[in-house]
Amino acid sequence: MEEVYIMEACRSAIGKRGKGFAGLKPADLLGAVQKAALDRSGIAPEGIDQVIGGCVSQVDEQAFNLTRIAWLSQGLPLEVPATTVDAQCGSSQQATTMGATMIAAGIEQVVMSCGIEMMSRVPLGSNRREGKNPQGVHYSDYYASASQFQGAAMIAEEYQISRQDADAFGLLSQQHALRAVQEGRFARELIPIEAPVLDENFKPTGETRLVSQDEGVRESTLEGLSALKPVPGQKIHTAGSSSQVSDGAAVVIMASKQAAALLGVRPRARIVATTLVGVDPVTMLKGPIPATRKVLERAGLTMDDIDLFEVNEAFASVVLAWQKELGADPEKVNVNGGAIALGHPTGSTGARLITTALHELERTQQRYALIAMCCGGGLGTGTIIERINS
Repeated sequence: MEEVYIMEACRSAIGKRGKGFAGLKPADLLGAVQKAALDRSGIAPEGIDQVIGGCVSQVDEQAFNLTRIAWLSQGLPLEVPATTVDAQCGSSQQATTMGATMIAAGIEQVVMSCGIEMMSRVPLGSNRREGKNPQGVHYSDYYASASQFQGAAMIAEEYQISRQDADAFGLLSQQHALRAVQEGRFARELIPIEAPVLDENFKPTGETRLVSQDEGVRESTLEGLSALKPVPGQKIHTAGSSSQVSDGAAVVIMASKQAAALLGVRPRARIVATTLVGVDPVTMLKGPIPATRKVLERAGLTMDDIDLFEVNEAFASVVLAWQKELGADPEKVNVNGGAIALGHPTGSTGARLITTALHELERTQQRYALIAMCCGGGLGTGTIIERINS
């Protein structure tokens, strides 16, 4: 099997719903980050063998193989093929796994993986038509299913996670993210994007603005978080301990060892192992637990070997349950905040977490990072990367 290297990883800022990116079409945002990743890597566009992108709500502006549309929107070579996949919240992490697998198997030499979700313009779940005669299928059409809110509440009950625990975790996420912004930790991974300005009626004003900083980060207090009302269907989580509705895109470029040498571009990290697992679709958010165990086993590593964990903060209970079950050191987990503070543009978050993990490994000169996510319908993603010493 060929070794797989990460050559470049970058992302847009994460925009709040209805804010910085709301006037930008999904193809334009993803295409801009694809182009920027190529420019940063020094790899010619025609050197990409395939592009694989993740997107959850593939309807309207996010339909019709959005990854391909985004690539062509930038005038990039039409000979380069592209595919869009859906593994729910883990879509772009699974896209990265698929690209890495192609390289490892010798099918391709250089693959771009990516992800996009513009939740301001295409709300989550838009690809299921509701109404008197609904079209399309849902998990509950085939088996007993719960909402993600209910799943998060069931996990909290199982692991004895209290409202106070969730509030404290939400505060920690905000504090870590605020520190990261103040210290410029995200500066190297962010791509500034020009976006149309909208008026109070969400109509373009004809002006543009540069979106270059994550918009969800805010100062919080435990008292303020404790005063928030719970989200529907439970008593544990609030808007302060749940992931934000957001817009964003992220890109990872991978290559084989031979291709990296031919390109003359220094690899930045090695993909050690990847996985996708299935779990109970009712308590669907427990996926990071078995995904972590499986990817560690594949890599021949233990929790103690990992220097940095990025576990998606869909809800506070997801990460807290994962920590309890696996005995993770909280000091290594989401050190720059997570989706509670930064936001969760679902289709792009997996690639975003890989991007952030890579840059944090480089900043701190550490070796291994593990990235894991829970996904709708009972899935879990896992990836381990190893920084390459310069």
